[in-house]
Amino acid sequence: MDQPGVVKTARSLSHFGEHSLGWLGLAALGAGLDRPRRRQWVALGVSAFSAHAASVVIKRVIRRARPHDPRIRIGVDTPSKLSFPSSHATSTSAALASLARLSGSALPLAGIPVMMGSRMVLGVHYPSDTLAGALLGVTTSRVITTIERKLA
Repeated sequence: MDQPGVVKTARSLSHFGEHSLGWLGLAALGAGLDRPRRRQWVALGVSAFSAHAASVVIKRVIRRARPHDPRIRIGVDTPSKLSFPSSHATSTSAALASLARLSGSALPLAGIPVMMGSRMVLGVHYPSDTLAGALLGVTTSRVITTIERKLA
């Protein structure tokens, strides 16, 4: 992708999503500023973190190597050579699905395919890696949200 700003934007998303730290920061900020919905913001953070942790475990079981082809330009460093599922897509999907429920708007869901695409723009994932990550993330969000509501 040689369009101006595409790789730079993809790298920014990569840094924000690394180890789900951007989503954890957003959850902490929301929990601090939105006291009436603090539990939901904490659940958002738990969803993002849990989804990320699950993806790391699955990567170690599946052991699929990242794309490797001389025609693919790698646009960002990665913490491992393992590809499936995409941890960025996983934690992002969990966080944004939680945010959609918390806000009552589907708009945050639009960010999921953006993160999925960014991982392929950077040459570090196959489409199936990001799709599996998104499914795992949304499922994790649903489970954590169900638990949070039962504990309320």
